[in-house]
Amino acid sequence: MAANKKLLVLPGDGIGPEVMDEVKRMIDWLNGQRRVTFDIDERLVGGSAIDAEGAPLSDATVERAQGADATLLGAVGGPKWDDLPFEQKPERGLLRLRKEMELFANLRPAICFDALISASTLKPEVVSGLDIMIVRELTGGIYFGHPRGIEDLPDGQRQGINTQVYTTNEIRRVAAVAFELARKRQSRVCSSEKANVMESGVLWRQEVTKLHGEVYEDVALTHMYADNAAMQLVRNPRQFDVIVTDNLFGDILSDEASMLTGSLGMLPSASLGAADSSGRRKALYEPVHGSAPDIAGQGKANPIAMVMSFAMCLRYSFDMTEDADLVENAVTKILGEGCRTGDIAGLGDKVLSTREMGEAIRKAMAELAA
Repeated sequence: MAANKKLLVLPGDGIGPEVMDEVKRMIDWLNGQRRVTFDIDERLVGGSAIDAEGAPLSDATVERAQGADATLLGAVGGPKWDDLPFEQKPERGLLRLRKEMELFANLRPAICFDALISASTLKPEVVSGLDIMIVRELTGGIYFGHPRGIEDLPDGQRQGINTQVYTTNEIRRVAAVAFELARKRQSRVCSSEKANVMESGVLWRQEVTKLHGEVYEDVALTHMYADNAAMQLVRNPRQFDVIVTDNLFGDILSDEASMLTGSLGMLPSASLGAADSSGRRKALYEPVHGSAPDIAGQGKANPIAMVMSFAMCLRYSFDMTEDADLVENAVTKILGEGCRTGDIAGLGDKVLSTREMGEAIRKAMAELAA
């Protein structure tokens, strides 16, 4: 029996607990059927933590995350907490978690399943076979730079300030993650910035190029301005393999890429920290979609993004490639059989509830593992 895997589970708000329940059932199945045991520690984050603990993320939960082998998060936020001050909003819990765990590399795959080509808003010949990995820098840039804030000007106007700041190390470490991933894919990296108008973009391009020459010459490297990358994602997305970019542009480009696949409900993500001496990285896995409070509690949520996030956890945190493949192949199988939640359903498809979709995936896993 392999050593127990310590997982911190943070269901969060809205549909977060519903989609997380399906992953917890999947973990129970793996515990019962395969040679691995997961130790689950469940805690609060976001609005649920505000209501119960007075803050979007408690110090105790941060401590548990630091000690876990990996953390799974559902979703945070909702209209109930919209009127709270900025620093007290549910989303600040997620940002704090990323910052304190130093999760600097956000991995967002955009894969178009053959069975869902018709769900994309782009032509089938454009998205067929799509498989992109976007690596977004997550702890630097304009979201965290100083000075920042809103101030009054002498003439009575107000001024909002945010600062884009990157250091050599911040750029090189996220670029290294992208290059390493590319070596396991098609060995192509496109680095995206705005070096034509931003000094931080000039530094980004210089440091990525330098690292490439020092360590990763076996990987093909290209550069592309972020606005052109946005255009190319809808013009010819299959030209990309791995895209590495900063926090702001990564936020925008990864959401754009997600819609090439047909639904935000389909897309997972991983946020990784630096490798320690044993090769272990602190890691957080979460679906790209939000808390969707309008459908919370109705059994309409698509759990596939959360399930696929768990597959990424198996792959990147636990090196359980066979099990990750099993989960992903099960999702492919049930989609091929016409199983859908409402967000991806078309004419003639079998529409399933959140629970039914989770059960269908687990049944497919059992069939594939037999």
